[in-house]
Amino acid sequence: QAPLAESGGGSVQAGESLRLACTVTSSGVTASSTAMAWFRQVPGKEREAIACISIGGSVSKYADSVEGRFTISRKNIESPVYLQMNSLRPEDTAIYYCAAGSYGLKPETYEYWGQGTQVTVSS
Repeated sequence: QAPLAESGGGSVQAGESLRLACTVTSSGVTASSTAMAWFRQVPGKEREAIACISIGGSVSKYADSVEGRFTISRKNIESPVYLQMNSLRPEDTAIYYCAAGSYGLKPETYEYWGQGTQVTVSS
């Protein structure tokens, strides 16, 4: 079982919205002591950082490709981490992964990963 679990993926039309959720499923991961992030990957391409949020949720960072459209949030250190995705585009189609680790937009700084959830946006 993966230490993190994503949910909320699906198929939508361009311009619509989705909200992804990431839940800690392993006692080995203490969400209260790690930064959290969302990544996405298209088959055959490198994993792309989308957004990250600090341990307390007060600081976040976004990739240029989603800035202004996506919002990462966590209500408190024990709650799920969400990714609100608005104004979705066909190029947002990918498998979306949640990760826990050190704050930043580099995948190598994250120790724990979920199995991913598919997001498909049609034009």
